[in-house]
Amino acid sequence: MKTDLAVENIRQPIPPFTREEAIQKIRLAEDGWNSRQPEKVALAYSINSLWRNRDLFLTGRDEIVRFLTAKWEKEQAYRLIKELWAYEDNRIAVRFVYEWQDTDNQWYRSHGNENWLFDDKGLMVERHASINDVRISEQERKFRWPQGRRPDDHPGLSELGL
Repeated sequence: MKTDLAVENIRQPIPPFTREEAIQKIRLAEDGWNSRQPEKVALAYSINSLWRNRDLFLTGRDEIVRFLTAKWEKEQAYRLIKELWAYEDNRIAVRFVYEWQDTDNQWYRSHGNENWLFDDKGLMVERHASINDVRISEQERKFRWPQGRRPDDHPGLSELGL
């Protein structure tokens, strides 16, 4: 079934966020990205969402879908953990780390920060991401759960020393 990218549904929780709601919003985003389903992920963003991802600037769900499709074709075995850095009203700051493997079987750990702005429907209207990639060996990997959602009992970034 094709997703209708032109529909904006309410995405709980909605701002203003409590600490618990900010953490819930972050985990929902992490779970979405770990699903590696671009059209599903794009529904968390407003129709005209503005992104800065590294040196790329994107506008709207269609560009987000194209970006994520290309990203996950390049970044194989992708596993992500996000963690709350700060929040206030309709803004959340997140730090994250993800591990992935390129087509030459080189592993990477990507470290980053995101600043998020939400509308009153709980949709993200702005996403600003700064990311750095570090080559790692297969033995240095820390994210070894099966592809998909991170298990609830898996340590977070702070517990892993990241």
